[in-house]
Amino acid sequence: MKRLVLGGLLFVVAAGLLAGGLAFFFLNEAPEVEGREVVFELKPGPFSAVARELESQGLVTSAGKLKLLARITGHANRVRVGEYALRTDMTPLQVLGVIVSGKSIQHPLTVVEGANIYDVGELIEKKGYGKKKTFFSLCKNPEFLRSLLGEALPSCEGYLFPETYGVTKYMTEKEIIQQMISRFLQNFEKVAALAGASGLTRHQIVTLASIVEKETGAPEERPIISSVYHNRLRMGMKLQADPTVLYGKWEATGNYLLSITRQDLITPNPYNTYTKAGLPVGPIANPGLEALRATLQPATSEFLYFVSRNDGTHIFSKDYDAHNRAVQSFQQNAKARQGKSWRDLSKRNKKR
Repeated sequence: MKRLVLGGLLFVVAAGLLAGGLAFFFLNEAPEVEGREVVFELKPGPFSAVARELESQGLVTSAGKLKLLARITGHANRVRVGEYALRTDMTPLQVLGVIVSGKSIQHPLTVVEGANIYDVGELIEKKGYGKKKTFFSLCKNPEFLRSLLGEALPSCEGYLFPETYGVTKYMTEKEIIQQMISRFLQNFEKVAALAGASGLTRHQIVTLASIVEKETGAPEERPIISSVYHNRLRMGMKLQADPTVLYGKWEATGNYLLSITRQDLITPNPYNTYTKAGLPVGPIANPGLEALRATLQPATSEFLYFVSRNDGTHIFSKDYDAHNRAVQSFQQNAKARQGKSWRDLSKRNKKR
């Protein structure tokens, strides 16, 4: 009888050692010695389906053993939907560590300075990160904006900070907007001290900065452009900024057009600064940090007018007669326009 008991104990111990050895071997076993990278998309569903897919893509050697390991470690219910960069030389524990981390592959989404919500919505849909219809609906949801910005604005225009973002495949339009507005708030803090001394509300600052941003692509001109508009506001002159007319036309018609007519200049809308005194009802684009800074630190000047030199830069004037002469020289003179383009400025900025 003692021999039977001893034999049984030895069998149990041997079986335990064998199981432990196999478990240890699996924990430290990678499918390949010289690994290759695999982009693994973890879709919603039970962990058993995830394990089978990992096995089918050569990322683990046994779906069954992985399920057991995940159950023992508590990882089975912690995996997160996403797109992950895995390697075939990773151990099962390393694989589990990645797919529960939520650190999905990030794809770049670049919002350029001066882009508006229509540009951003088109970009998001083009890249497959969301639907522009959903994006626009959220951008004009006052309660959603109140939760992010502390005030019920009519639109998130002006608050989608220009930057390159990391967007994951399963990010929602709402999360993308939240990320952009969060970045705006972080950057606005950098000029918060200047904002307090300006006498302008945050919304007014962003609105004026958006006009400054749209009026020039030459960084060195932003403070001078800003001074023109500050001078006009102080004197009670209308801003007469063409970009505001164009934006108002988009808002009124729903058509994303790229030109304005004389009739547009005299057609009132909340954005048209040819017919409306003071600032428009809200921003017309998303300004970058330097446009915000220029708005709050304008150059000291007596300029009230400016006109394009046809190369992306401007000539500034203090009075209407000087402005008219500049218009004749640069806009009504065909030779002055020949061979010139604002794209030359874009090329110059890229070389910097």
